[in-house]
Amino acid sequence: MEFEVNGTRHAVDVDDDPTAVEVVRDRLGLTGTKLVCAGGVCGACTIQVDGEPRVSCLTPAVGLAGRRVTTVEGLAGHPIGRAFAGEDALQCGYCTPGFVVGAAAFFERWRAAHGRTRPGREQIADALAGHLCRCGAYEGIFDAVAAACAGDYDNAPTDGQAPAAPRTEAPEKTDGSARYTTDLRPEGLLEGVIIRSPHAHAHVRSLEAGDVPLVPLLPPDGVVRYVGQPVAAVAAPDRASARAAAARVRVDYEVLPAALDARQARTGEGPPVYEDKAARKRAPGSGETPQLVPARWRGNLRGPSTMSRRPATAVRRITEARRSTPERVVEGLYTTAAQTHTPLEPHACLARWSDGTLHLEVSTQSVKRTAELAAERFGVPVERVVARAVHVGGGFGCKMGLTSDVVAAVELARLHGGPVRVVLDRDEELTDGGYRPGTRIRLAMVADEAGDLSALAMDADNDGGVSIGGTVAALARFMYGKAPRRLRDFDTVTHRPPGAPFRGPGGPTMCWALEQAVDEMAHRLGQDPIALRRRWDGNPKRHALYDRAASLPVWSGPRGGTGRFRRGVGVAAANWMYFLDPVTEVELTVEDGIVVARCAVQDMGTGSRTVLRRAVAAGLGVPEARVRAEVGRSDTVHGPTSGGSRTTPSLVPAAADAADRLRDALGGGDIAARLDTAHGVRVTGRRPRDRRGFVTPFTMGGIVIGRGFTGSVQVAEVEVDTRLGRVRPLSVWSGIAAGRIHEDRLARSQCQGAVVQGVGYALFEERRTDPVTGRVLTENMEDYRIPGIGDTPEITIHFHQEGFDHVPGGGVGLGEIATLPTAACLANAVHDATGWRPYDMPIRPDRLLEGLAP
Repeated sequence: MEFEVNGTRHAVDVDDDPTAVEVVRDRLGLTGTKLVCAGGVCGACTIQVDGEPRVSCLTPAVGLAGRRVTTVEGLAGHPIGRAFAGEDALQCGYCTPGFVVGAAAFFERWRAAHGRTRPGREQIADALAGHLCRCGAYEGIFDAVAAACAGDYDNAPTDGQAPAAPRTEAPEKTDGSARYTTDLRPEGLLEGVIIRSPHAHAHVRSLEAGDVPLVPLLPPDGVVRYVGQPVAAVAAPDRASARAAAARVRVDYEVLPAALDARQARTGEGPPVYEDKAARKRAPGSGETPQLVPARWRGNLRGPSTMSRRPATAVRRITEARRSTPERVVEGLYTTAAQTHTPLEPHACLARWSDGTLHLEVSTQSVKRTAELAAERFGVPVERVVARAVHVGGGFGCKMGLTSDVVAAVELARLHGGPVRVVLDRDEELTDGGYRPGTRIRLAMVADEAGDLSALAMDADNDGGVSIGGTVAALARFMYGKAPRRLRDFDTVTHRPPGAPFRGPGGPTMCWALEQAVDEMAHRLGQDPIALRRRWDGNPKRHALYDRAASLPVWSGPRGGTGRFRRGVGVAAANWMYFLDPVTEVELTVEDGIVVARCAVQDMGTGSRTVLRRAVAAGLGVPEARVRAEVGRSDTVHGPTSGGSRTTPSLVPAAADAADRLRDALGGGDIAARLDTAHGVRVTGRRPRDRRGFVTPFTMGGIVIGRGFTGSVQVAEVEVDTRLGRVRPLSVWSGIAAGRIHEDRLARSQCQGAVVQGVGYALFEERRTDPVTGRVLTENMEDYRIPGIGDTPEITIHFHQEGFDHVPGGGVGLGEIATLPTAACLANAVHDATGWRPYDMPIRPDRLLEGLAP
């Protein structure tokens, strides 16, 4: 078959009936076209065929015969690509090439029909409805497409240089040249496939491989505890051959009774998931830090772990208030569904051994920690492990540690003596890639005669499958003063896949219950919900946010109604701890007149590469062009994990210290003038301590807790369709108090994306498993729905930049605090519109209609 790709004629063999994406990516090497969903849902594989956008995962390659195909690589220099870079319409960048290809087709149609006019959000959303961005960079995409269509990016730079962009690597991500782990294809590459258990609970008696070389991936006791748990792995020259080899492996299972009912697990009953203490110690955690609070086990129920304050007093006050002043008692049972991370680049690792050194190309949030864990697991010195993650296509908490793709790739590479890559399919990612555990929260709250918070009780049952360590109720200790409170977390353990840390672990879940209860209390007391929160909340940073929120026109505007469509406005607040990695370092080396900044940090779309480069340039007083940031390698100075909102507050002070040291080494003065003669000068800067030190005296999982809490207050406006049960978010105002903002545009993008993920949590996302078999049912991106561009409200971000003067650099992390109150905020807006309180999340149409039924 012959066809034209980006102006060049190609002839390919299509006898094996490949899809277009296979031909474009694997045979022609045009890896800007990404394979994500394999079902025509996400748009990441979009190409143009004779100028029309097509999803190449569903397009047979034979259908391209004689056609003109354009991939993102063929759109280099297009105004749309320049606009995406200039308007920062991206984060991790994995979906960006597909967006660019689709938007370029819309651009041509729009220009032909409307000239240089600016399309509205509705027209852009309609055109890009088939594209998904899990980072939630939709606000930037709206801006980029509108600006390009209006002619703002028609003229390319005359000096041949790329235009300045908020994000350092934006040109690579918009033209498809950025290489992710899934894009790498070295000579002699083998593709690995993981064999997974079809049973929720079984003992593996034997593995019969026959002529198939395999590596076992079983735990020490040989017991599998969920459908989809890795059992073994095989490799072959291509994925089809690897799957065929996997099908020839015979696994002898002794099927055991399975605990699949969380309600039964809450009673401690059912077949035990972990039979003894040794097995329990191997239970994975669903939080970011080790489980520090011990808790007893009773069958499949673990807990409670507590973070209470005067719990007996809290219980007594609640009991008395139920009898004497029930109007001042708010009680409720709140539930949340499990939310799957769904990074568009799945878990992936390419491993090879060379002269005793293990090389890992891995999609990870922590190259340093991955290298350390690999060294321990595979018995090699840590200096003989090099982990690289130049570009990472999203993570959100699930790509930390030594995941099964890494273990399988390393063992297969050692077995075969060559490079092996393991990339999870989308169903594997949605099954075993991680999720925010579902919860069942029982809450009781009492206000005294003065209208102040008198007592709070919260019991949270965390449903994380085989994982433990839920901390939902514990987070309620830090909100609304020091009133007595009993806070208890339980883990209901079942034979289902393990949860994993997800952007503010426990935080959005806790807010779902607490912030709705506070809202209900405001109604009971006849008080303004913002005013009540401000009075209960002693944090001065959030006071400034409450004042700003109360002045918003939408807060005092019209709402409610009696017709089919009703508008409501809701508010919610949150806080989050300030985390950092205190041993972060930055190395600066002068190379041919350029300052090269190195750190073992990675950039999964959060902007750490850009933050590092600009912090060094600012510290030295030199143009950004004189600084190059190299991140994503473990074999350089220590860098933080990209998780726990610790990256920027760890990186910026270390970069500033390194700049000061280099300035001193060069003798001060005009540093730019001295660089040309300073080749080879090298210094290492370290993250200094905060003034007054830290809260914790030691590091826990690469984290210490700093002094002070970040804050967030959000106000959302929704439209509720009372006939179809649909909730449409119209606008979200998000106030963030996290100190100084080091990179304004990138920070706004993070906060906008956080709101989008909160919208998904509140309205759409619901991981479901078969109650009989334990199999994950939402194993594709059609059944597991994440927000699209048309679901995006207009988002306004406000930064309150005071309150962290004790921190070097003056600012702390904001990636997690920005998403905590969103779901509760939307729920309160739904209540404001309809009078119905949504206790169960997501707020599905069937639930809303049932709640509104007379």
